[in-house]
Amino acid sequence: MIITATPLRVSLLGGNTDFPEYFEKHGGAVLTTTIDKYVYCIVKKRFDDEIWINYSIKEKVKRVEDIKHDIVRVAMKMVGIKKGIEITFLSDIPSEGSGLGSSSAVAVGVLNALYTYKGENVSANYLAKQACYIEIVALKKPIGYQDQFAVAHGGFNLIEFTDIVKVLPIDPKEIEDYFMLLYTGKTRKSEKILSKMKLDKEILDKVKGEIYQKLDNITDPTILGDLLERYWVFKKLLNKTVTNKAIDKMHTNTLKAGAWGGKIVGAGGGGFMLLVVTPERKKDVRALGYKELPFKLSKYGSRVIFNIT
Repeated sequence: MIITATPLRVSLLGGNTDFPEYFEKHGGAVLTTTIDKYVYCIVKKRFDDEIWINYSIKEKVKRVEDIKHDIVRVAMKMVGIKKGIEITFLSDIPSEGSGLGSSSAVAVGVLNALYTYKGENVSANYLAKQACYIEIVALKKPIGYQDQFAVAHGGFNLIEFTDIVKVLPIDPKEIEDYFMLLYTGKTRKSEKILSKMKLDKEILDKVKGEIYQKLDNITDPTILGDLLERYWVFKKLLNKTVTNKAIDKMHTNTLKAGAWGGKIVGAGGGGFMLLVVTPERKKDVRALGYKELPFKLSKYGSRVIFNIT
């Protein structure tokens, strides 16, 4: 039996510059962090030749081609496992549609488990590249490259996208106590939101440029709070569907309660709102009554946490 734990991520700045249509010509950069909420993948050998997949539904099939879970189907073909296996997914939170990168955590986590099951030790970078291939090339999802690299490597990072991908760690000590995640009360399919996004070079150049302008002080809470505010404006210019009246009201209320800045995490349209708030003012934000997801930053990427073969 193999068990992997793959962290969810919180995207901070630079989203959409990680789309190949942009970064292959102009280079991209995102600031992102993993958190201590995980997607777990359990892989075990079966006595018979059947394939069982357990998630929100239970699949029992005899051929890889008949698997409905698209990520698992492609991952098994990629790794070369054809039969006699059971794969189970668990999550610390109901993560689908949350904006916390759960789809990429599933892709990286199942790849990590399947390669370990085969006795192969692969790098975080390799897992990220393979997960990008599954989601973006094979399944043609309208998403970028940041989530796969974020959850495979783990930590608080600046990730640069050119002809290669560089994951550059940043010490989050100055900022880690200033974050809050509040639930908007709504989940959504990221593909529907992202399919309506326009890749405006002028806006994306500004998004990327502001990261580098403030990079030396980017973990200063006041600076990061201001950058989140500015990025939220840019994000709404790229895609009007990332927000709605309820989200706008939530954003306004949290600023009035003392937050220095905030934005919706991930594609937008629902999920969680990330805030930068002084520890002293968090009680005022909590008094607004929104459901909070308590979390800590995680330095770990996808890991094998149990292995008996």
